[in-house]
Amino acid sequence: MFDLELLQTLVCVVDEGSFTRAAERVHRTQSTVSQQIRKLEENVGQVLLVRDRSGQQVSPTEHGELLTHYARRLLNLSREARDALNTETHVVPVRLGVPEDFDATRMASMLSGFVRARPEARLETVSGMSTDLRRQLEAGEIDVALIKREAGSGECHGSWPESLVWVCGQHQDLQVETLPLALFPQGCIYRQRAIRTLDKARRSWRVAFGSHSLTGIQAAVASGLGVSILPTSAVLPSHRICTELPPVPASELALISSAERLSATHRSLIDCLREELSRAPSAQEQAFQFGHR
Repeated sequence: MFDLELLQTLVCVVDEGSFTRAAERVHRTQSTVSQQIRKLEENVGQVLLVRDRSGQQVSPTEHGELLTHYARRLLNLSREARDALNTETHVVPVRLGVPEDFDATRMASMLSGFVRARPEARLETVSGMSTDLRRQLEAGEIDVALIKREAGSGECHGSWPESLVWVCGQHQDLQVETLPLALFPQGCIYRQRAIRTLDKARRSWRVAFGSHSLTGIQAAVASGLGVSILPTSAVLPSHRICTELPPVPASELALISSAERLSATHRSLIDCLREELSRAPSAQEQAFQFGHR
């Protein structure tokens, strides 16, 4: 095992070509530097440095040159390890939960500014249904979550209404005895809206298609497999809005967190998301599709 302090002294002497100048560089006496080189030579069993005839200049032997090469690498690696450990102490884990089908490109764009502004953040995103994200938040598995919920159903850092509509295929006939539905799994607010609205209207229904995927539901609706409720932002040109079915109230996109775990970095993420979600969408962003949960 090499002593890094002795290796550092060797490198200094070789670089300076003099015990005197090396001593000034490491803030030691010349005799201390000489003792350290002697100790290193004893450890490796080789002569590492030789003086010229004047006794003023010092140069490495073949073994000294080889050890100096490795010494530089070891010292650099030591500095890298120290810097990495110092950096790790300033890392702040930030765990964000988002609806499973929240547009990944849009989310990445929203978060890129936050990551640039807060380099200490180690950002991790998880996706799932809003009910699952709530559970993870309560269990301390995530810190901040973007969820779908009933409007005004609890405290939040920000909320945005999400208008919902019935959609079906362009040529789908709704004058049927039992209405076929394309629905997300249990716990989805859109599913709850559809079933409650039809039950209240005393309209018979059946689940004709089920999927966790927003694109799956959109495709099922477009092909006429079933009718569904979607946010207006997720309606495709291949869909028809069903005005003949009872209207449904808006849902809400809400930003929530566990207050006791919020650091300045977490609050910065919340501010970033709140600002981005509050922006009026541009023409290009009109096609942006929120997730279904």
